[in-house]
Amino acid sequence: MHTTSSVLWTLLVLLLFSMAEMRRAGRGKGLKGARHGLARDRSGPARFMAPNCTESVQSRDVFLDCQERGLISIPSSNGWSQEPKHLLLARNRIRILRDGAFTGFEGLNSLDLQQNQISVVEEGAFQGLWRLKTLLLQHNKLGTVSEEALIPMPNLRYLRLYDNPWNCVCSLESLVQTLQVPSNRHLANHARCTEPLRLKGKKLKQVDPDFLCQESDPGPQGDQTDPSESVELSGLRSKPDATTSCHAYLFPEPRLDCSRRGLTQVPSGIPDDIVHMDLSHNSIRQLRARDFHEARSLRTLNLKNNDLDHMEKASLSGLLHLHELDLSDNDLHFVQYGVLEDLYFLSLLKLGGNPWVCNYSIHYMMYWLRLHPGVRQSGLLCRSPVEHTGERVEKYVDSYYRECPKEKQRSLEEETEQTDPELWESLLEVQGGHEEELEPGHLRGPQKYQIIRLS
Repeated sequence: MHTTSSVLWTLLVLLLFSMAEMRRAGRGKGLKGARHGLARDRSGPARFMAPNCTESVQSRDVFLDCQERGLISIPSSNGWSQEPKHLLLARNRIRILRDGAFTGFEGLNSLDLQQNQISVVEEGAFQGLWRLKTLLLQHNKLGTVSEEALIPMPNLRYLRLYDNPWNCVCSLESLVQTLQVPSNRHLANHARCTEPLRLKGKKLKQVDPDFLCQESDPGPQGDQTDPSESVELSGLRSKPDATTSCHAYLFPEPRLDCSRRGLTQVPSGIPDDIVHMDLSHNSIRQLRARDFHEARSLRTLNLKNNDLDHMEKASLSGLLHLHELDLSDNDLHFVQYGVLEDLYFLSLLKLGGNPWVCNYSIHYMMYWLRLHPGVRQSGLLCRSPVEHTGERVEKYVDSYYRECPKEKQRSLEEETEQTDPELWESLLEVQGGHEEELEPGHLRGPQKYQIIRLS
């Protein structure tokens, strides 16, 4: 009996001791706090589970989507059924990337951290990410980053740093030198200096690294930008830049979101790998020639709900791979001849909500659609004149030709018949019963040989 009491007493002491240890590890928060402490010990910086993140598999790659979750730090790598290849952390509230922030995510191929509030990246933040190929840090609050932060990522191929307030001083020298290495041609192509004033707007790729550590001199010798370049840059600034005006996403496919940005024209500098572009709900009035000449990979283009009333002939040139085009809810009366000629693979064309005028100018649209029967169009209805309001444009065009006066047809035939036969004889020469088309007489050069037919 005495022995049994001793055993029970010993077990009770051990139990109390264990509870005290767990309470101490959890900082007074019980079992939940203990787990938090264990996670912290295992991963270095503070980490937590993010139960709201979602897993998905595309092309056999595992995506971990933690976008727009209000996160203030990197979630734990534990708790996922498979090792993620792509980690999406865009549009959260992360401010600092501390050393070892991505421990447990060593298998990542891509990391999306855009549109956070990141202002500090410690040198060991990306430690272990040796497989990483794509890193998105645009639209944050970075003023400086050391070259040391990039060393753990030897396979990095795409780095986006634009729309950050880069302070181009001596502390940025090592990063600028790294970015300017020829083999790093896809790293931070659009990032620009915000400070100091003498370098504002200058691309990091173009800044002289040696110049960054010189004492600032407000005089002419301290200004690295020549006047001609300033004029050129000011001219370019008149048109918005896609990298700063829009938000770019790489997953699941490269997409550029320029919707609701108050744009009055198509921005320049569209990345050439963008597949989907959304320009809806802006105030764009015209599409100009070569507006999309850089966007040759586009498959969908959304221009819905603008003030579009004119499209120049070459405005869509080069969009050979475009599959879907949305022009609905604009102010288009017609589309001039030639605008759609490059859209060989178009399959969907949305045209509703435009004041289409049913006169001869609308015929090109129907002509093009009939030549491309694989294109599904919607919303092509007459708004004016009144007698055709609400009528399908296709029906209007058919009735136009059906009711074409026979007098006009006869007049065309008479004009053809009244052509001077001598004019045709001057263009044709009969040789052996065969007709050969020659140039008009006044364009012919001197003849070296003359053929005379002897009967």
